[in-house]
Amino acid sequence: MSSREDGRGLRISLLGGFQLEREGPTMILPEGSQRLLAFLALKGRWIQRPVVAGTLWPVATDEHASSSLRSALVRLPDGARAAVQATARELELAGDFTVDLWDSQALAHRLLAPQGPTPLADPSVEAIASLSVELLPDWYDEWVLVEAEDWRQLRLHALEALADRLAAQGRFGDAAAAGLAAVRAEPLRESPRAALIRVHIAEGNPSEALREFARYGELLMLELGVEPTERLRNLVAELGAVTPR
Repeated sequence: MSSREDGRGLRISLLGGFQLEREGPTMILPEGSQRLLAFLALKGRWIQRPVVAGTLWPVATDEHASSSLRSALVRLPDGARAAVQATARELELAGDFTVDLWDSQALAHRLLAPQGPTPLADPSVEAIASLSVELLPDWYDEWVLVEAEDWRQLRLHALEALADRLAAQGRFGDAAAAGLAAVRAEPLRESPRAALIRVHIAEGNPSEALREFARYGELLMLELGVEPTERLRNLVAELGAVTPR
């Protein structure tokens, strides 16, 4: 295909849905070509053609899957063909392109890393938005679901860390927004609730902390028939309205 330099200006978006843009305008791709670029973006390395074909068209015969792969490559619009470097045996994304998932993963890992002498610059609204979006929602292929779960876990941990970091800086509004984003992503998960409760306590709002604890306890009992863990009860026990076990 084209040289690697021809891929300049391409941006592949996987968060919130698939998009391919080149220096602004969105490019329209057939479904098979979308799936091909999404798969290669998630892998980020050379992949053998039979592996690509078998993964994207798992119920087809090897011959039909290979034919579908060739069709997906041929049907890439002219401006998008530079996104793929192909040999007789392998495929890889090529060129000076960007992928929104890669950027957000890097942000999440920076948030989870111990703070060094140079702290992460202004991690607030933009970071919360970046970490609040699902990977390829409404795509139910197994290869997508595995990657989506990996991203879900990473972004939840990052949002919780971000809430704690912002609260420590006294930026309680942004901290609460980060905690709430994690809660919305997984309402039954305890650690986002704990992060949000810690923000309320740090801000000096015990009533908000107790209200959040009570809301979570009711949801757990309704959905799972269980109570919050001792760790969460201990977090609010000092506020006087919850007795640790």
